[in-house]
Amino acid sequence: MKQLIGYCGLDCEQCDARKATLNNDAAERERIAKLWSELNGADITPEMINCDGCRMQGRATPYCLSLCPIRQCALKKGCETCGDCEKMEGCQTVGMITENNVEAAGNLKQNS
Repeated sequence: MKQLIGYCGLDCEQCDARKATLNNDAAERERIAKLWSELNGADITPEMINCDGCRMQGRATPYCLSLCPIRQCALKKGCETCGDCEKMEGCQTVGMITENNVEAAGNLKQNS
């Protein structure tokens, strides 16, 4: 399986936070922090925008590292991604992503 596919099926290579991290782009971190703060009703700072990919060793945003229910569930079950879980179909947890993102759903089915 491609290492930069997240537990939820999203492609971490396309993630703005990961791109800003790899490029050490302070202006992009600022933009992402502002956008994510507005979208999530939370105080997200540019310093929090550091991520190498949620299944990679290294940096991860605070949300991805310890708050994401999808990541926590997959780790608890010992699944590489939700695509490895026998209960993925109909799962409300990963459904937060896959019901609105056909590519993520396809990544999980393709890489399971």
